[in-house]
Amino acid sequence: MHTAKGIHTHVFYKLGKAPARKDDRNFRLAALLKTIPAVPPEWDFDLAHNGFHIPLPMFGNDLYGNCVIAGRAHQTLRFETIEQKRVIGITAKDVLREYWNEEGGAGANYDQGLVVLDSLKCWRKNGWKAANKKYSIHAFAQIDQAKQSEVRAAIYLLAGAGAGLSLPKSAQTQLDAGKPWDVTNGTDSKPNSWGGHYVFLSGYTAKGPVCVTWGRKQQMTWAFVRKYCDEMYGIVDNKDRFLKKSPLDVEKLERYLEEIS
Repeated sequence: MHTAKGIHTHVFYKLGKAPARKDDRNFRLAALLKTIPAVPPEWDFDLAHNGFHIPLPMFGNDLYGNCVIAGRAHQTLRFETIEQKRVIGITAKDVLREYWNEEGGAGANYDQGLVVLDSLKCWRKNGWKAANKKYSIHAFAQIDQAKQSEVRAAIYLLAGAGAGLSLPKSAQTQLDAGKPWDVTNGTDSKPNSWGGHYVFLSGYTAKGPVCVTWGRKQQMTWAFVRKYCDEMYGIVDNKDRFLKKSPLDVEKLERYLEEIS
């Protein structure tokens, strides 16, 4: 049984990412890019599109350890803003229904968090129901989180990215103080000393990525990402967006998909 460390250690900020599961068959985003595209020095999807204002939806992540599906919901909102030209009405009920579905039950006894990779595979294979419609993704690819250029390119090109974090206790202190997540020293700086958390990356600044979590925007430094991010994924919701004049090699992606099927 997967269990997310630290899932209920805070009265308000619930975690919910189980330890990262590796799979050598994962696509690598770098292999799918014809070239690393030139991107703006700073960019945020929410600043480039209307309809995203603080506080942002928490989708129940203040009550349950459903951060993996809450992150999915935030990413779906951005995908469908591009597709439908509007912010669709995903609810906490939608998110919790999918969380309990992937958890295998409902209620506190089942609230143990999710494995990100398993959840991504479920999203691609089965889709999920939100705002009275079923949404699925075409593919996902692993991002090398140690490479700033690749992270920036993924966020800009794919309308965001998903990051799994092994949060230190120092991140809780910084969050409570309204400060960016950054690397510190001492016992509270140990990776996963707080627990595992999954976030949607909506943008980046010169300092590092900006994530959406617990109804707010949280700045991270690049050093924080290198030390505490143990998995990061770029997601292709619809390949049709990348068929013309795109750095994403759709033909190679389709060959990969055929191989794993």
